[in-house]
Amino acid sequence: MSKWLRVSGGPAGRRKFLSGLSALAGATAIGLPAHAQKVRPEKEALKFGFIKLTDCVPLVIAYEKKFFEDEGLFVTLEAQANWKVLLDRVIDGQLDGAHMLAGQPLGATVGIGTKAAVVTAFSMDLNGNAITVSNDVWKEMKKHLPVKDGKPVHPIKADALKKVVDKFKAEGKPFKMGMVFPVSTHNYELRYWLASGGIHPGYYSARDVNGQTDADVLISVTPPPQMPATMESGTIQGYCVGEPWNQQAVAKGIGVPVITDYQIWKNNPEKVFGVNKSWADKYPLTHVAVVKALIRAGMWLDASPANRREAAKILSRPNYVGADEQVIVNSMTGTFEYEKGDKRPQPDFNVFFRHFATYPFYSDAIWYLTQMRRWGQLPAGKSDAWYADVAKQVYLPDVYIKAAKALIAQGKAREADFPMKSDGYRGPQSEFIDGITFDAKKPNEYLGKFKIGLKGA
Repeated sequence: MSKWLRVSGGPAGRRKFLSGLSALAGATAIGLPAHAQKVRPEKEALKFGFIKLTDCVPLVIAYEKKFFEDEGLFVTLEAQANWKVLLDRVIDGQLDGAHMLAGQPLGATVGIGTKAAVVTAFSMDLNGNAITVSNDVWKEMKKHLPVKDGKPVHPIKADALKKVVDKFKAEGKPFKMGMVFPVSTHNYELRYWLASGGIHPGYYSARDVNGQTDADVLISVTPPPQMPATMESGTIQGYCVGEPWNQQAVAKGIGVPVITDYQIWKNNPEKVFGVNKSWADKYPLTHVAVVKALIRAGMWLDASPANRREAAKILSRPNYVGADEQVIVNSMTGTFEYEKGDKRPQPDFNVFFRHFATYPFYSDAIWYLTQMRRWGQLPAGKSDAWYADVAKQVYLPDVYIKAAKALIAQGKAREADFPMKSDGYRGPQSEFIDGITFDAKKPNEYLGKFKIGLKGA
């Protein structure tokens, strides 16, 4: 049980509004007058969007375990066709909020693809992605890998893939890989891993919105559920995606996940819950109530392996992820399967509350912004102050802390579970595949450390 959080309080089984002492505690915690008799959200009926991925699960659990109802919220969850549709529907108000790529609120705010004010007060998870290659590519990569006890030594570096990419080049064939969206974690993780092995993933520019200028590997967008079939058809040689679509490749026998994002950047932030800024301004109490329910969902998910197995069963339903339950279990219960039968411990592959997973750190936002600059989505250099300013426009830790304080006051959480005194920055992080240290307070110095990538002016 040491790997799992012990949670105070159990899930409520019926609808209730905050009243009595818990309402007074909640009112005080979120800055309302202590004499308020009842804390009611300004908007009770809400529609949230999600993509069919394992890490939509905080929304699913908040719904299924009645955590939304506990806050007086009546939520409809609706699967979306792709990330662009999801973002557009949040911006135009068709959705009240959504499970989003961490880069989406940032990209929208700085005008990459779409220009709009989108904010987040909740980080949905840490880790959860992997890079998968086809069986043919894996067969070639294995020739260049160290082996111990008959199995490849992990983590697998992109140096081994470079040999395969170079062979494709010599034969005049393009090497193609998929990711889910231009401002996705997957895009940046894939590019980071490739570049760490000397493989150029290409630059974006006004004339190249596909980001393939100078590329050794041609990276393009493929919707997550279509990744395995697209690779099986030979259209792409590999991809970076969230679960369950890496484990699906293993189950179908069509590919091999070679590295997880935990191995590329230990405990990296993955998805966020995003809302339109005008929505957040108009419904502040509703926003806090939503974050409270999502925090409780994260706590429940990290409380025990049994909860993870139950969550996998729920996610396997067609209206949620719709993948085989065992495929989802593979990556949700502390292990990860690479080659078929090569299942290895990875207790932090999916984290939904531990390690302050749900807190919206400014430093997480800044890392994404540095990668936007590194690969040309930001065409000009920016000052260190600019990075900090954008992070503070988009990430709202104050809203998160109001929600956390309300849960603590109600006896549903402990103060020790939250970074209550944080300035919004993690300390310098050095557990990257290439060993380069990231200090969010010095983003330009960080960019200057890379051999491949834009930097400076």
